Amino acid sequence: MPYLLGIDIGTTGVKTLLIDERGETVASCTVPHPLYTPRPGWTEQDPEDWWKGTVTSVQEVLRMSGVDPGAIAGIGLSGQMHSSVFLDRKDRVIRPAILWNDGRTTPQCRWMTELAGEENLRRWVANPALEGFTAPKVIWLRENEPENYRKVRTLLLPKDYVRFRLTGEKATEYSDAAGTLFLDVRNRRWSKEMLEALDIPEDILPPVYESVDVCGKVTKEAAELTGLKPGTPVVGGGADNACGATGAGVVREGRVLSSIGTSGTVVAPSKVVQVDPEMRAHTFCHSVPGMWYVMGVVLSAGGSLRWFKDALGQLEKVAEELTGVDAYDLLTKEAQRAEPGSEGLVFLPYITGERTPHRDADARGVFFGLSARHTRAHLVRAVLEGITFAMRDSLEIIRGLGIRVEEIRATGGGAKSPFWRQLQADVYGAPVYTPTNTEGPAFGAALMAGVGAGLFHDLADAADELVHIATTAEPDSERVRVYDEFYGIFRSLYPALKERFSETAELVRSKVAKGN
Repeated sequence: MPYLLGIDIGTTGVKTLLIDERGETVASCTVPHPLYTPRPGWTEQDPEDWWKGTVTSVQEVLRMSGVDPGAIAGIGLSGQMHSSVFLDRKDRVIRPAILWNDGRTTPQCRWMTELAGEENLRRWVANPALEGFTAPKVIWLRENEPENYRKVRTLLLPKDYVRFRLTGEKATEYSDAAGTLFLDVRNRRWSKEMLEALDIPEDILPPVYESVDVCGKVTKEAAELTGLKPGTPVVGGGADNACGATGAGVVREGRVLSSIGTSGTVVAPSKVVQVDPEMRAHTFCHSVPGMWYVMGVVLSAGGSLRWFKDALGQLEKVAEELTGVDAYDLLTKEAQRAEPGSEGLVFLPYITGERTPHRDADARGVFFGLSARHTRAHLVRAVLEGITFAMRDSLEIIRGLGIRVEEIRATGGGAKSPFWRQLQADVYGAPVYTPTNTEGPAFGAALMAGVGAGLFHDLADAADELVHIATTAEPDSERVRVYDEFYGIFRSLYPALKERFSETAELVRSKVAKGN
């Protein structure tokens, strides 16, 4: 029986997943790695930690499963988007990788926007210049660490660095490359216009492939370290969001992914390139060859619920310690005591700023409409409703672009709770399905390996055969009507508060600068 390996280079750890040809999990192992914050707002990691985590997790999966390494037909890679690995002429890492959630590049983003203009950014790379992307990190290196910049001969993304260590090949693929701001997303090639405008040499960028293309084979040296068989094919793989969508079967138009973790993402595939005129959402290449997707991002989705638990959920945390019942389950149970709409209490989940649709780092969380009648049940329900309203903002942009939304597939923490699944169906006004497989992007990467190894004709066939639905939540017409009304109130609040957010943020910054 052939097996497939998916390796996901996440922000908190490396996950290796072994599945059989039926899509059943045979073994899984996650090895955590550290996150470094050398200055406020900076986040970095050592690429060597990713490689060590890969070696350890692959060894452990092979040990746990007892599978003959020669039976592994292919390997797929997934990874955190945007994060930068700089190599010198001897392929040595020059400095720690600057991550996707690093906030140091605001001046570089402003400079890029002024230099190119938003219209050219839309035409050249289909996305705005935001701190998370890779290109501003390269500009930051040039301006702030010129000695390191002069050493750069290769720029790789996290999963592609692991590919290099596994195969000796420098390569990337379109879904991850789309998050660099160096890729012409429409034409699936590096953007000569963008590179010339930024004065970045194209030869530091690796060749680009489709996610299912074989981009290298496991070397003898890597095989000795990991236990894999030399010559095992390694496919392009994909960005974590593209792999997550693929693993949930979101590989056809009409299917949409709603993934609620610390952040929230809404992913909608399209057979043609669709770019939001205001660039409130992102347009990236899908891992499905010849397809793209529009993605909205809520920065603090599950993060807002975690904030509530940590700040106001002490009873639930103590109960969890005493009974073993998850504190989040207790909170969602309490939320059910309140009626839909939380008696007019509306929550804006912008506790760390917001990406879609506002692109505003100064936006902050708000409870609006608080009255003496409101209880903790109303507060919890308002948080859950506010997060889901924010996810709907992305869905409305997608619908406005004419992309079909026939069914929504939910993953992450928002898919674990029956109450929250139903809440999503009622707020979105569409059926919400949850896949049986919960292995995340590593599963999608393994499916890509299956296509590259010839086990499946294409990703759509692989997903249709191996991705199954566990639960379905149908929207309730009465609750849909109620939520439509409260969603209108939700949408009206940010424009009314935008200037106050900016003024407050400036006041806080000035106080911090003065040491008060």
